[in-house]
Amino acid sequence: MKKTIALWAALTAVALLVTGCSGQQPGAEGPGAAPAPARTTAPSVEPPAGDEAPGAPGGAAAYRKWGLKPFAAPPAPPAVKPVLRRAGGQVPVISEIPTTEKIVFITIDDGAEKDPEFVTMMKDLRIPVTMFLTDSAIRGDYAYFAPLVAQGHGLANHTLTHPNLRTLSQDAQRREICGQQTKLKDRYGTAPRLFRPPYGNWNEATRAAAAECGVDAIVLWRESMQIKNMQYQRGDRKLHPGDIVLAHFRGPSELKGRTMTEMTATMLRRIQEQGFTVARLEDYV
Repeated sequence: MKKTIALWAALTAVALLVTGCSGQQPGAEGPGAAPAPARTTAPSVEPPAGDEAPGAPGGAAAYRKWGLKPFAAPPAPPAVKPVLRRAGGQVPVISEIPTTEKIVFITIDDGAEKDPEFVTMMKDLRIPVTMFLTDSAIRGDYAYFAPLVAQGHGLANHTLTHPNLRTLSQDAQRREICGQQTKLKDRYGTAPRLFRPPYGNWNEATRAAAAECGVDAIVLWRESMQIKNMQYQRGDRKLHPGDIVLAHFRGPSELKGRTMTEMTATMLRRIQEQGFTVARLEDYV
């Protein structure tokens, strides 16, 4: 029996070396690689419910695969969401969630980089993220984001063309926001509730336009993930309970040779080093 188990373990190790995440996967971009054919349509998907949704972190083996230690499970979501848009009221603008729990929220913007290994990483780790997608960045491959939505990650609005909204009229802002609401609902089967203005630039016309488009909150951030380190807004250069963290769908050309998964792993280490875990933003807003 022991010999059989040992043989099985050896064969498994060989299989992992052959099929693991260290090599470039088909469709991954890189020097000399043939571009993958664009996937221009994506099926409507509904986020999974219950135990299949992100929130309960993956097992130790999944984390070791990505060079990480497991995260603690986040606390149960509050019975009443601490950020609510009152009926007929203004759309709230938030950079953090009011909480005393040592949790932060990961948001990822734009959608230009479409690394297939990132989809695998998110499936393995089960860390919840919210994707603020721009149509001009994702339209060449809408299908890439379908499995991420199907995994239960949040789908949110980041405009059609990524303009500086402060330079636009309220009607033009409404077209940017409502237009992306419609496209995301048509592609992925769910209408976003959250909106992030490009560059974090907004004004009261943005708020009014977002309300017309059915947005429940305008989401800014407290920290942004760069290539290897966090950029902090506060002078103490520390995470605080409820902080919203900004990252981007970026690849080696923008990350000085590092991949999307390497940047994400570094971000997760920075969060963990400060004693925080990751919760799902949509459970609090």
